[in-house]
Amino acid sequence: MKKHIMKPKLMYEEKKAVALFLWLFNIFFIGYELIYYFLLPDSQNGVLRKPEIGLGYWYYILIFLLLPLSAYLIKKGNPYLIKYVYLWSFIVIDVIHNMLIYMETPKEYASGHIVEVLFILFSPIFVNKQYLLSVSLGMVSKYIFTGIILQDTLVLVPTSIYIVLSGIAFVIFIRINSYIRSLTRIHEELLQKEKLAVIGQMAAAIAHEIRNPLSSLKGFTQLQEERYPNMNDFYPIMISEIDRINSIVNDLMTLGKPKDLQFLKANIEEIIAYTLSIIQYQAEKQEISVETTIAGPLPPLECDSKQLKQVFINLLKNAVESMPNGGKLEIKVKVVESKKMLISIEDEGFGIEDKNILNLGEPFFTTKQNGTGLGLLVTNQIINDHRGKLKFESKLGIGTKVEVILPIKQK
Repeated sequence: MKKHIMKPKLMYEEKKAVALFLWLFNIFFIGYELIYYFLLPDSQNGVLRKPEIGLGYWYYILIFLLLPLSAYLIKKGNPYLIKYVYLWSFIVIDVIHNMLIYMETPKEYASGHIVEVLFILFSPIFVNKQYLLSVSLGMVSKYIFTGIILQDTLVLVPTSIYIVLSGIAFVIFIRINSYIRSLTRIHEELLQKEKLAVIGQMAAAIAHEIRNPLSSLKGFTQLQEERYPNMNDFYPIMISEIDRINSIVNDLMTLGKPKDLQFLKANIEEIIAYTLSIIQYQAEKQEISVETTIAGPLPPLECDSKQLKQVFINLLKNAVESMPNGGKLEIKVKVVESKKMLISIEDEGFGIEDKNILNLGEPFFTTKQNGTGLGLLVTNQIINDHRGKLKFESKLGIGTKVEVILPIKQK
């Protein structure tokens, strides 16, 4: 049987649910048997029933042997299997027990056990859809099988009851699962906000300390370049690297400083044209053809144009850097759903693996050899501040398509 590997927190919760289930199962099982055999007489002859029929006392021995088996599974770190062991063991043992009772007598089928109800109504607590279906199908199949073997239609009554109870259990499961998903999503959002807050504080401190000496370094490097023109092969590289560091510092400053966005009406055509002018030189140098399609006329956007320029500079820069050997860069702008602006940027670059797409925009995650992961983090943050969405589609070796969706009117 396949061993299930669970996270420590899930293992702890599974153990708690299993412990509660074992307590309730044994209490219900023993209590029901005591009442059935020692407190309530048989309605037909008025005397107490005897547990010797069917499997007799082996029925109880086999059920109670499941306890040490459960302890063994917990010790081996596999409490996940216990609920299945109890479910199918009980069904098999109880079917055999009932077959031995009713196949030797002409009496109509009149058995059932309270723990069957426990199995169904307790199943949502495990928050496991597979187990819930196993319980529902197991209990219903048990009575259908019994009815076929004994040729008794009385099994239709418990079968109908358990179908209804399974429906109730499924509704409870959906509500519990929805509640857990909501809590998980809120928890993840809080963790993300806490992470961004820490990064912002750190970024502000680092950027402040780096920016001043960085400006001095660039100034002295440019001065040396003018004094020693024969060493031009080295100074442009040094200045380029200083500019790259300065770009990283700007990203850090964007993360660290408080948000002070000013939403004013702006034309998306002008924003796109400005950002294209920034990357035009690098695109031409790498023999990249840029095609822009604007389905106009377009309504103005209420946005912070400076922030959006930063967004498209980051995205277009990523697209150009992914095509060092040339290619085609397509930019399309159009209105969708009457109230949203869609800007798509599609390149023919390296592409991104599927496993990495979900991590794009995470702090310090990058697929570039010399990247920092801050560019897309800043981009994603600005898009969220504009109540927009950022989507990625990519195929390895074919290219990447980025879609920016922005509301036309801010509320």
